[in-house]
Amino acid sequence: MNILLLGSGGREHALAWKITASPHCSQLWIAPGNPGTAALGTNLPVGVNDFSAIRQECIEKGIDMLVVGPEEPLVNGIYDFFKADEATSHIIVVGPSRAAAQLEGSKSFSKQFMQRHGIPTASYATFTAGNYEEGKEYIQHQPLPVVIKADGLAAGKGVVVAATHDEALKAFEQMIREQQFGRAGDTVVVESFLSGIEVSVFVLTDGESYQIIGHAKDYKRVGEGDTGPNTGGMGCISPVPFVDDAFMQKVTERIIEPTIAGIRAENLIYKGFIFFGLMNVGGEPWVIEYNCRMGDPETEIVLPLLQTDLVALLAAMDNGTLADANIAYFDKKGATIVAVSEGYPGNYPKNRKIEGLDTLPPDTQALVFQAGTAQIGEDIVTAGGRVLAVTAFGETLASAVQHATTTLKQMHFQGMYYRKDIGYEFPG
Repeated sequence: MNILLLGSGGREHALAWKITASPHCSQLWIAPGNPGTAALGTNLPVGVNDFSAIRQECIEKGIDMLVVGPEEPLVNGIYDFFKADEATSHIIVVGPSRAAAQLEGSKSFSKQFMQRHGIPTASYATFTAGNYEEGKEYIQHQPLPVVIKADGLAAGKGVVVAATHDEALKAFEQMIREQQFGRAGDTVVVESFLSGIEVSVFVLTDGESYQIIGHAKDYKRVGEGDTGPNTGGMGCISPVPFVDDAFMQKVTERIIEPTIAGIRAENLIYKGFIFFGLMNVGGEPWVIEYNCRMGDPETEIVLPLLQTDLVALLAAMDNGTLADANIAYFDKKGATIVAVSEGYPGNYPKNRKIEGLDTLPPDTQALVFQAGTAQIGEDIVTAGGRVLAVTAFGETLASAVQHATTTLKQMHFQGMYYRKDIGYEFPG
């Protein structure tokens, strides 16, 4: 099977690694990819939202399956674009239709969807420029902290957990009046705060049936002890100690199955991944958000722990046999730690040479996934905020974290920073 993977981050490097491990993958192309994916397939200089160029590459290379890594092309309707074209309608597109991708692309849509289908989520209200003053009044009467969210895609930055009403009102004004996130902030969701521990559950669905393919706990704050500003993710662990059979049964019965039933009832076309961002509130799961693709850096730990052939699962999703698939996991504890550029998540320098990538000892069992990297001549250099992720395993979570940290210490770039306390809440 000839496969084209869209994206260029650590998630796509992990997907490329898992896809090429399958005997069902004949050739892999990645658009645009990064230096890490170049070692697994052929990178193409095509942007993820250049649908016409992607279409042309698919036709020329006889692509059988298009795996969409990031959310933006899904929200922009790449599934619909391919299925509406006779030349590409036969290609398996891993991802939902534009309408179904609203589950991530519009927070107000997703909240209304959960409300319609009785899925537990925080109480909320939505506001626009048209009822701006009403929104200010609403915020001033909300208990603290209060959550302010831009409705649309904002590259993971459109959420503010405000500790004071003044902070909340400022965020509200910046989103609607000052258009801090452009059109993504035309509508703002004001949400009550859920106190608990976050966990993400990942599902593959064909819109009728589903399979759980893993779960992870992400660490968003840049500083140790979960301090400082939010980031795209500084690391993650899996399996998460509190996600036992009883908790997962609640997730399945109260959240996953009603979501799939809602997708079916609303005639949404959904053939791809669903990322359930959950909060464990006193042992009860609540939905914080849906994403319509795999997460980053969660993919870097979920896929290495998934024993089942991913390409076979994606084919089963397409041919109606997903319900019969056997899902198996490796019996290991895993940790992923992300190395970031100096200054991240604010402004950061680029083009700093990364040392040690090619000198890791051959017996290392850790996996290194490149994210914000580029190649200049013979050198691999930094090109983003999150530069690379190291995933390692052990008999215990602590040993997995130690192994990942030891591997990271063998690599270096100027200003390199990573958290040394991933998994700190779960000693032993």
